[in-house]
Amino acid sequence: MSSVKHTQTGTEKNKIEQGTLYLVATPIGNLSDISERALKVLSGVDFIAAEDTRNSQRLLSVFGICKPMVSYFEHNRRERGEQILKRLQAGESCALITDAGTPAVSDPGADLVCLCAESGVPVTSVPGACAAITALTLSALPTGRFTFEGFLSVNKAERRRHLESLAHETRTMIFHEAPHKLRTTLADLCALFGPDRRISLCRELTKLNEEIMRTTLEEACRYYEEHEPRGEYVLVVEGCPEGATTTDNELLSLSPEEHVAALESSGMSRMEAIKAAAKARGVPKNDIYQLFVNSPEKDGTDE
Repeated sequence: MSSVKHTQTGTEKNKIEQGTLYLVATPIGNLSDISERALKVLSGVDFIAAEDTRNSQRLLSVFGICKPMVSYFEHNRRERGEQILKRLQAGESCALITDAGTPAVSDPGADLVCLCAESGVPVTSVPGACAAITALTLSALPTGRFTFEGFLSVNKAERRRHLESLAHETRTMIFHEAPHKLRTTLADLCALFGPDRRISLCRELTKLNEEIMRTTLEEACRYYEEHEPRGEYVLVVEGCPEGATTTDNELLSLSPEEHVAALESSGMSRMEAIKAAAKARGVPKNDIYQLFVNSPEKDGTDE
């Protein structure tokens, strides 16, 4: 097994090395957050690979940078990744940027890094803004241990499996979410993690209208029933409290029907179990009750 060691001394770190991929962080809102080194690298490389070339061109124009650009995003990453690799192997230097923040975090840039690493092409980072870390530091939730979960799947079954895998997670959790999916995501988090779990909803980070909402999942759901979500969100969710019982967490990881059945087996009546399950999941009692309306196992306690 071969390995590539790529090091830079203090005097060399701003020098553009041929055949090197540079991961360049760009501002997530405030353009003043771009670093001097980032500007030097973007000005010095042979070409720039960008998630959205039109969006990135506007950013580069602000700083008077004009460089050849190629698009590199989720749907062309395989073909375009190979093309970028060949140019790097031929001795060209490339800066990889995303629409905002640090590339290769929850985006196809990670695939390009792997491709370069496997081919022995040097990769280095020009660090800077990162929305997930910025939100974490502003959340007022524990920052010593955390897990980045990115975007949840739009597929209901995959979303369910993802969230169920986090039912016992004690670390602070970080999610990205689009405005049109925020209400659904909050409802899912509340149902699985419980209404009292703390959350910080962060939007417009580093911008003029930056907003940090620190509340509970139940209150967040209620707020966004009356207010339209706007902008991209970073959700920072409290981990499972250390003192929570395993039984409570296991119940929340079950389907609503299984949750009710488990409570019934402990001695509750059907209606008592429905009420308790609804409260634990932070959903209206009737939502769970309706699951049993046509059940052949109705116990006659309907109200």
